[in-house]
Amino acid sequence: MTGSGNDFVMIDGRTSDPAEWSRDAIARICDRRNGVGGDGLVFVAPAGQDAVRMTYFNSDGSPAPMCGNAALCSTRLACRLEMADPAGMTLVTDAATFSTRCVGPGHMAELHLPDATVPAVIEVELEPGEQWIRLGTVGVPHVIVLVDDVASVEVDRRGRALRFHPACGPGGANVNFLSRSSSSTGTSSDPTTPVWVIRTYERGIEAETLACGTGTVVGALALAAAGLAQLPLPVRSASGKALSVTARLDGMTGRDVWLSGEGRVVARGVWLEEISGESP
Repeated sequence: MTGSGNDFVMIDGRTSDPAEWSRDAIARICDRRNGVGGDGLVFVAPAGQDAVRMTYFNSDGSPAPMCGNAALCSTRLACRLEMADPAGMTLVTDAATFSTRCVGPGHMAELHLPDATVPAVIEVELEPGEQWIRLGTVGVPHVIVLVDDVASVEVDRRGRALRFHPACGPGGANVNFLSRSSSSTGTSSDPTTPVWVIRTYERGIEAETLACGTGTVVGALALAAAGLAQLPLPVRSASGKALSVTARLDGMTGRDVWLSGEGRVVARGVWLEEISGESP
C-alpha cells in the first residue's frame, strides 16, 4: 500500500504474527531490490468490536510506535478486509489509541490524533537557507526545519546530521524540511492547492521518504503557531500528493487534530521466502 508515496508491505495479522518475524526478515522483505520493497512492514489485526491493532516496523526491522501514513493505510485495509466499520473505527498502536475513518469510496482516510504540544525552537546551528529549527512529538519525535526552498536542501546529508543531534534525545528524530512552493516545486493560484511543501528524512529508513504523515502534522502546527499559515492546512509531500492537517490552536497546544490522506492498495502478493530465511 502507499500513503502519498510513503509505501508499506501490509500483512493480514490474522494469518501471520509479528512475533514470528525477525528483524532480519523484516529488512529482507522491505528491501527494494531483493524483496517486495517498502518504507516499513505493517501488521493489521482485529482488536475487538470495530477495533484493529497496527504493529509497525521500519524498513531496517526496528519497531516504531506510530506512523501516520501507515495508520491511514491500516484504516483502509481494515475496511477492505472487513475487520471494522469504515465510518469509524479504533486503531490501537504502541503509541496510543486513535479514532480513524475511511473517507468516500476511494482510498482516502482520516486519523484523529491526541492533543499535541506546539513544537519548540531548539538550539541547533543553522545552515545557509535555514530560518529556524523546532522539535515536536506526534507519535514519534520530529525536527521541523523552515527553509527558503526545500528543492535545494541536501535532505540525506542534512537530515542525517540533525536526526542524530543531541538536542533530539537518545533515540533521535525524523527530520522534516518545509518551505513555500517555489518555481522548482510548482505554484498555483488555486486556494485549495498546497502552497507549503515538505521533504522528510526518516529514521529507521535512514534516507529521504516521499511522505511523512505525523511529520506533516508537527510541521503544520509549527507553521500555524509561528503565524505563517492557517489551519486547516494542505501540505504537498515529495511525491506530489497532499496531506491535510486540521486542528485548533489553544495557546501552545493543538487540539482536535486530524490528518487526512491516502491509503491505497497497489498490489497483492505472496512472499515466497520463509520467515526463517530458508527458501521454500
